[in-house]
Amino acid sequence: MDKKSWTVPDLLQLTNGYWSACALFAGVKLDLFTRLGERRHRADELAGALGCDARALAMLLNALSALNLLEKQDDCYAVTPFAAKFLSRTSPEYLGYIILHHYHLMDGWARLDEAVKSGGPVRASVSHGDDEVVHENFEMGMFNLAMLVAPKITPRIDLTGRRRLLDLGGGPGTYAIHFCRSNPELTAVVYDLPTTRPFAEQTIERFGLSSRISFQGGDFDSDDIRGRFDVVWFSQVLHSSGPDGCAALLKKAVAALEPGGMILVQEFILDDTLDSPPFPALFSLNMLIGTPGGQAYSQGQLFEMLSAAGAVNLRRLPLDLPNGAGVIAGNVPGSGEPA
Repeated sequence: MDKKSWTVPDLLQLTNGYWSACALFAGVKLDLFTRLGERRHRADELAGALGCDARALAMLLNALSALNLLEKQDDCYAVTPFAAKFLSRTSPEYLGYIILHHYHLMDGWARLDEAVKSGGPVRASVSHGDDEVVHENFEMGMFNLAMLVAPKITPRIDLTGRRRLLDLGGGPGTYAIHFCRSNPELTAVVYDLPTTRPFAEQTIERFGLSSRISFQGGDFDSDDIRGRFDVVWFSQVLHSSGPDGCAALLKKAVAALEPGGMILVQEFILDDTLDSPPFPALFSLNMLIGTPGGQAYSQGQLFEMLSAAGAVNLRRLPLDLPNGAGVIAGNVPGSGEPA
């Protein structure tokens, strides 16, 4: 991969790039895009409804207009078609949850130097947090992202003849839903922390798949996996653990597979040099900030861990996914199941 050639303007733009992100965060937190999707508003009338300072709100609305997320005409503001689609709560394609999840990560990123000095996290794990709003933004943010990616993955993976899938660390069950939609004979179990159950069951019910997808609550780091499966799917799970934790979890997953079963791992995958692509390299720092041992892994490292857990026939599937994401597949030895 070609590395970026930097200029001074590029460098300075990088250092203030968070200004635009913070303007977006404020707009989503104040739910401006939903209100302005209903009808046009002047800044002063919207300020009264929101309990904001009129002058300050006008400055934010002007900034969001400059970013082309709002349209301004005769001192009235409205959403752009793009913002109406992705930033209004009334839209089925609303991405506000993942945006607010990224907002909750900002404090930790501002302390990255402390994490580098200490070698440990400087924020509590968002997925295990006690704050209900933070937890909702995390779980539904993962749903936002998975809804964008899952339709590109599940139709491309042949699960013909397989009957039972385990979505390990599956959160709201988005991938289990899409695998079942692509494979009418498939049933699935979503395994995650008990606090995730409401999000998963509501999402599964919304897609009309409650009869085919069930939820199993537990902590996969300390609890056993109940049942036997033809497929185990991990989506963005391993990066939360160090190599020893990954090894233990992969051994549990392989042990839960029937002979000839398939294991599938999606991660943001680094090149074997560990210094590219950019997103997985930066994502590794996100794990440093928030977890005791988590990190992004290279394809070689993932192959090595899967092989040590007992998987064979390892290969990276030919999928074109964003942000350096990739899917690695393997099988456990045995016959009687599709390879």
